[in-house]
Amino acid sequence: MISIQQLSKVYPSKQGDVVGVDDVTLSIEKGEIFGIVGYSGAGKSTLLRCMNILERPTSGKVVIDGIDLLSLSGKKLREARQSIGMIFQGFHLAMSKTVVDNVAFALKASGVKKDERRERSLELLELVGLSDKAHQYPAQLSGGQKQRVSIARALANDPKVLLCDEATSALDPNTTKSILQLLKRINEKLGLTIVLITHEMEVVKDICHRCAVMEEGRVVEQGRTYDMFAFPKEELTKRFIQTVLDFHIPEALLEQSSGSVVHLTFAGEVAGQSIVSDLLQSHPVKANILHGKVDYIQDKALGTFVMDLSGTKEAVEEAINSLRKTLNDVEVWRDGFTDHSLARAK
Repeated sequence: MISIQQLSKVYPSKQGDVVGVDDVTLSIEKGEIFGIVGYSGAGKSTLLRCMNILERPTSGKVVIDGIDLLSLSGKKLREARQSIGMIFQGFHLAMSKTVVDNVAFALKASGVKKDERRERSLELLELVGLSDKAHQYPAQLSGGQKQRVSIARALANDPKVLLCDEATSALDPNTTKSILQLLKRINEKLGLTIVLITHEMEVVKDICHRCAVMEEGRVVEQGRTYDMFAFPKEELTKRFIQTVLDFHIPEALLEQSSGSVVHLTFAGEVAGQSIVSDLLQSHPVKANILHGKVDYIQDKALGTFVMDLSGTKEAVEEAINSLRKTLNDVEVWRDGFTDHSLARAK
């Protein structure tokens, strides 16, 4: 659906060239929600603006639904852009227009007749849950309601792609979840391809099928969201994952542990198996669970456990080796026999 090929955007300046996007290649499938995550200045918003040629790339290709956008200009580019909706962090609503007129404005620009504009606008407001706000003004709405109006307006011309630039960054956590659920419902109902720019990995976890992590204009890692959470490869990705899955165990509790502190990750099918209880039955060790949590990503379980294993050195080592044969990730945070200091893997 969307093919980004060796895309670069360079801004010339007196102090030297500034690279906004650096040789990015991405393939986004039809009907999926794709997240692009990165810290401020990573180049993710610039990449998004290059996708609909609000920013003209310095080099590379942008192909959407088989059309090379960089080969178009003028009227043909404007027509192609009608198949690409966009929503922003700042809503960009006309404060002097009612809610229904804000939505209808996009249709007016496309030459749709007045009666059809009104009917279509009211249908979209019902879709986003704002049919009762049609004749109010943006100043009378909450932040979440304003973003719903923006989404309705972006859908006015039946786009095939919806680009979301930090669409939830200005919203509180509860409102953010409601907007994400709305986007997910629209994706499922309309089959819309959604590209979501964010600096919050929690947003990616909630609704994205696949994602990419950006740093200094480059994509450093990309893949299925579940795999990125379960098996992150790059240090930057691991830092983002920790903002969602991280937990804190008091140092005093760790210092009181008498054995080896082991961190376990349960991914895929093993997340539903009784691995720890089976271990305790088959090995002469005792386990004290210090932490246990199961997250669900794309309806698949991802478990994290930290436990204190005690027993003879040989029994504990055999138990850890047994866990490593079964689980995706086993880390010894503290070796109870050689080093009583905490040694977490970063």
